[in-house]
Amino acid sequence: MHVLHEQEISMLRAEVEMLMSERNKLLRVAGAAAVFVANLDSEKLPPEAYEAAEMLSICLNEVSEDTLQDALERVNAEPVVAE
Repeated sequence: MHVLHEQEISMLRAEVEMLMSERNKLLRVAGAAAVFVANLDSEKLPPEAYEAAEMLSICLNEVSEDTLQDALERVNAEPVVAE
């Protein structure tokens, strides 16, 4: 029974490590997307890209401020402060 418990702990540890690794990758993607949107010149955007840019913008706006801050830190970017 003790061996089974240790195996379960080992499996859970591996799963958590995999999830943390995946989270870090997704934070990097979100950070890069946020930097891309922040630097996007909508006047120069081709009309066929509007829908994709809007979808990306909506998704980024749904992310919590703390998570977005973490994402920007992963790509070494500073948050954009609205004036």
